[in-house]
Amino acid sequence: MSIRFGVSPIAWVNDDMPELGAGTALETIVADARDIGFAGIELGGVFPRDAATLKPLLDGYGLDLVGGWFSGNLLVHDAKAEIAAAQDHLNLLKAMGSTVFVHAETSNAIHGEKAIPLSRTPRLDEAGWKLFGERLTQFADYVAGQGLRFAYHHHLGTVVERPEDLHAFLKATGEVVGLTLDTGHAALGGIDPVAAIKAHPKRIAHVHCKDIRAQVFAGIQAQGRSFLDGVLAGMFTVPGDGGLDYAAVMRALAEISYSGWIVVEAEQDPAIADPRQYGELGLRTLEREAAAAGLRRAA
Repeated sequence: MSIRFGVSPIAWVNDDMPELGAGTALETIVADARDIGFAGIELGGVFPRDAATLKPLLDGYGLDLVGGWFSGNLLVHDAKAEIAAAQDHLNLLKAMGSTVFVHAETSNAIHGEKAIPLSRTPRLDEAGWKLFGERLTQFADYVAGQGLRFAYHHHLGTVVERPEDLHAFLKATGEVVGLTLDTGHAALGGIDPVAAIKAHPKRIAHVHCKDIRAQVFAGIQAQGRSFLDGVLAGMFTVPGDGGLDYAAVMRALAEISYSGWIVVEAEQDPAIADPRQYGELGLRTLEREAAAAGLRRAA
């Protein structure tokens, strides 16, 4: 059982709102990640998408490519079409030595739409879950056959948001469909991240750690505002700066003998929340709590 700590570049440049962090050089992002002490970094919109360019760049900073978000469309087309659409992304991950494939359904998602309130998050009926689950399992089987662990990312503003969504999702999919357990999205969606880890140990394939400011989120909900409004208002932050108990999260991961990446990710405005300062806080918090829980850090 060993873990590695990575970081998402979204703290430096936000792919959903490219104006946040616009103009930040990729070299600044990877140098900061290295200096803070991360072992790896996820893909972002400013990263080159060819391994011949990206691998020597990351190698020069001592960083591995953790993986990166893939926007799925399985409610629109079948698994065969999804496999075809994913080839460039999958081939990049394989060439970079990544071990996890992070996927989220975005065909009807609203998290990138500033004008659409979170109250209009899409929902699936029983027939929709059956079709989605079948297609997702087929796609995950293919990804597993390519040597990567499939890790579905539940997310506010998407079809897997609330406890009942997660229940339906797990029921509709095979065990090959792992989860990217995101502590912040879980908590704000009403899912207890600690309970989810303990209840579904075989499904936890990847972990994103972000903290929350529950009062900010409550205000966003009360005002009928969007996911992006919530990001701008500061509903997310890094571990150690919000309301989640990361000692309990790390203990839960230790209990299930989790082995893999733990990624600090917090959508914030870098002009307000300095990425390097907050990255330091997030990593030091997780290092401390992981060590106390008995999680072994890979050499």
